[in-house]
Amino acid sequence: MPADPKSDESAALPSAGRPTGELLAALRELRAADAPTRGGRTFAYVYDPGLPEVDELAAAAYREFATVNGLDPTVFPSVARLENDVVGAVAAVLGAPGAQGTFTSGGTESILLAVKTARDHARAVRGVTAPQLVLPSTAHAAFHKAAHYLGLEPVVVPVDPVTFRALAADMAAAVTDRTALVVASAPSYAHGVMDPVAEIAAAASERGVLCHVDACIGGWFLPFLARAGHAVAPFGLAVPGVTSLSVDLHKYGYADKGASVVLYRDAELRRHQYFAHAGWPGYPVVNPTVQGTKSGGLLAQAWAVLRHLGEDGYTDLARQIADAAAELVPGLRAAEGVRVLGEPAGSLVAFTVTGPGGEPDLSLVLHLADEMRERGWYLQPQLSFDGLPPNLHLTLTPATVDRVGALLADLTDALSAARTLEPAVVDPGLAELAAGLDPDTLSPEDVAGFLAFAGLGGEGGQGLPARMAPVLALLDALPPRLKERLLAEFIGSVFRV
Repeated sequence: MPADPKSDESAALPSAGRPTGELLAALRELRAADAPTRGGRTFAYVYDPGLPEVDELAAAAYREFATVNGLDPTVFPSVARLENDVVGAVAAVLGAPGAQGTFTSGGTESILLAVKTARDHARAVRGVTAPQLVLPSTAHAAFHKAAHYLGLEPVVVPVDPVTFRALAADMAAAVTDRTALVVASAPSYAHGVMDPVAEIAAAASERGVLCHVDACIGGWFLPFLARAGHAVAPFGLAVPGVTSLSVDLHKYGYADKGASVVLYRDAELRRHQYFAHAGWPGYPVVNPTVQGTKSGGLLAQAWAVLRHLGEDGYTDLARQIADAAAELVPGLRAAEGVRVLGEPAGSLVAFTVTGPGGEPDLSLVLHLADEMRERGWYLQPQLSFDGLPPNLHLTLTPATVDRVGALLADLTDALSAARTLEPAVVDPGLAELAAGLDPDTLSPEDVAGFLAFAGLGGEGGQGLPARMAPVLALLDALPPRLKERLLAEFIGSVFRV
């Protein structure tokens, strides 16, 4: 069972300081319970180049700039130089003449800033006062977070249920005079497939609407995949109608979390991203990003890693991932009852598992995830949504190149084991209880009782169960708003101090 994250008496500040070695040992002990971030066995959250010297360089570069405050480049001019270099490198690969950008803390912040920019642009240029955000159902949850924070109405357009790609005609039909931004993915996180960026961007442009391409995953992988000789559909700012783009450097740029860049077609558009305030007695404030004070360490390490690997290094790493995909995808398709979803763009793969009737089987998918975790692999479970099947998500990195064969062998064994298990079904008592719950009127005590009944949290602080299939099967059956309320309360129970 995963370690219980609750605090204990050791969380209190000691009266006397503890020795350095003792503290580092305590941190290593805590870290031992986590999924491994190196070694090619964690197929989500982790982007491992398989090059120890990159980790060493990133750590050393961070230390050099850890105490530099990135808030004010007039006091720390090195920050401006590093950011101009990093953003310039990204713009050279993904931009168009005049492209401008900003270094951010991650894909979510890049997306938040792009949505803010589009909202403020629509307000200033087109007089839009009740803005909408048009996005495919596979767009990352960060867009919904941005809409929630910034007061836009999300207009969600279903994707093709076979290819899992956005439908350009349906996206175009959803655009109205209130639309501030249209979104496409390159590729989508959930299934790793490319949306038809050129068609979506052209339709947005015809209506005078901005178009953002979420290339957080593919932005620093696909260009080098193309350089390695693979066909890649255009998706950057050179595509007519694309007005902004997000690309994470802590993914296939192999910098540490969090490092991302948001790019715009020109400086005039980027200006809507900034926040400035002089109406207080302190120093004049201007923030390009959501953050104010921030360490220069992450920027420095991104700068160092990009220059260490260079174009040739990134091209070689992209080629290694393509080789891993060329082994993994056919291997999955050859497995009995396994169905790869869509046509993966190269580095992300999603697959479902079918039952005797040939339809996706939620129980088998979830049992397989548990069985693989017992064998030392983490594959990310994704639940069913709006007619799209439950599946397991895999993120390929160069570190998986020599692990794919072992993964496929264990997957075959794990799938056989999963088929012998009792189906993961929702307890009738839980189903009855859930049917009577209104997420808007639930008290914290109501939620705590339900979570305890479901095997999550509770007064004993029992943490997560060893096998997640029963819990995830329950979540899959719940209405989205109730699911969101329970998830929020569960996380609140994890961070309980």
